[in-house]
Amino acid sequence: MLMQDQAPNFPWLIAPLGASAVLVFAVPASPLAQPWSVIGGNFISAVIGLSLGTWIGEPIIAASLSVGLAIAIMTFARCLHPPGGACALLCALGATGADGWTFLYLMPIMANVLTLSLVGWAFNNLTGHRWPHVIVPALPTSVDNGVRHTREDIEATLAGWDELLDVDVDDLDAFYHALNERASARQTRQ
Repeated sequence: MLMQDQAPNFPWLIAPLGASAVLVFAVPASPLAQPWSVIGGNFISAVIGLSLGTWIGEPIIAASLSVGLAIAIMTFARCLHPPGGACALLCALGATGADGWTFLYLMPIMANVLTLSLVGWAFNNLTGHRWPHVIVPALPTSVDNGVRHTREDIEATLAGWDELLDVDVDDLDAFYHALNERASARQTRQ
């Protein structure tokens, strides 16, 4: 049991969560901003940073390995969240620093992450941006009527969705052209 003078001085504001907030509130449709990415990405990264920081003890090595391993595990767990890399870095440095962070430091990190997720859920849903984001699949068309899109069509459609997608208009245009070519080639083979 910790006495009052032995209690850790927890950092109740965690800097990487500022970057998480940008994703949750500014680009809520991004795969990087979904609840599992925010919660899982930050938690997994914090555990990795604290673990390697405690185990290795050398700040530069622990921090470097923590960020790399966090990226790999977030990718594998399908919760890639860029601020998670910063969370791994912060925790590795905290564990190797003068305060010697322990796993008790997960408490303020998770308090930040869960509060951000709850407020993000409420804000986005109240402002008409469903969060978690659900992609509504397009209805399949059985006939190719020869109509092709223009860049202006893409821009107008994006404006009508009232969502900021984490993809460039040029990338969407190139993807759609490639998709049309593939579909045309398939129809030619049939």
